[in-house]
Amino acid sequence: MSISRLFPCFGILAVALLLAASVRAQTDDVFAFIPPGGKTLLADIMRSGLPADEAQALLAGKRDRESWLIYLRDRSATIPGIKGLGEYELATLADYLSSNMPLPAGAQPADPGKADWGRLLPRDGRDLVMENCQFCHIITVVVTQDKTEDAWLGTLNKPSHVEIELTQEQRRALARYLVLNAAIPIDLVPEDLRAGGATY
Repeated sequence: MSISRLFPCFGILAVALLLAASVRAQTDDVFAFIPPGGKTLLADIMRSGLPADEAQALLAGKRDRESWLIYLRDRSATIPGIKGLGEYELATLADYLSSNMPLPAGAQPADPGKADWGRLLPRDGRDLVMENCQFCHIITVVVTQDKTEDAWLGTLNKPSHVEIELTQEQRRALARYLVLNAAIPIDLVPEDLRAGGATY
């Protein structure tokens, strides 16, 4: 086959690749309405040029949720990565830190700005929601509900949900994330995700 005949094939291939990339980007963005979890928030802070002593304080600290929340609020005026966070994000991050820190010493990177945080940090409540709540129903069924932590745990312990392979700590993390970040108004949900699904 001559080169001149190959050019149309290359053109078609290029268009197909561009379309595939566009579809993939749209798929990734369709869930952008669901607030970030603690892992994402912490990774963003670590990549923001955080001073080494502050990075160490976050990664090696051991505090309860309320103490982390106070700590984060105290630093929200001075640390760029924390500065832009709202109250729900601060609470989500405080909850994540209280459950997952300190990181083991061997898991703490020498250069936080260049670390692969997706691999280093434990999954957060949003990760668990996205990985486990879409097998039987549309994600909207979950993220638009307004429940207490006990109510979410009750749902997660129903016969329809006990088969989900989660530890009790992961179930609590998922429930706490939803308490802070669910009850999303339906008008903020993309139209394609508004219909259908179970109602439990």
